Amino acid sequence: MGIAFENKNVYEDFEIDQDILFFKVGARAQGLVSFHGSNYNIKKRMTSEQLSTLFAHTNFVKIKSDCFVNIGKITAIENDNVYFGEKSNENKRVPVSRWKQNRLKHLWQQVN
Repeated sequence: MGIAFENKNVYEDFEIDQDILFFKVGARAQGLVSFHGSNYNIKKRMTSEQLSTLFAHTNFVKIKSDCFVNIGKITAIENDNVYFGEKSNENKRVPVSRWKQNRLKHLWQQVN
């Protein structure tokens, strides 16, 4: 019995819901988006239509003017940070204001 492994190129074929922890948006005129996954970062140019679809995505919550987090991938919210995975991993955390932190905790508890 053989097992077929799917060769997935995360740089081209990532799924927003499942693969992305958070993303940051550059100036809208340029359309540059930086996607952050569990062990990679991808910068990609997007059209205004693609950006509109991305911003309307229900799994992502805006925590700063340029940063959206995947609420389903959050592991902890504390000490003014949103964590994705281990708290000791400095790369997979995003600072968040106390006001946004309280709102985000409420949304996160509804999902979990």
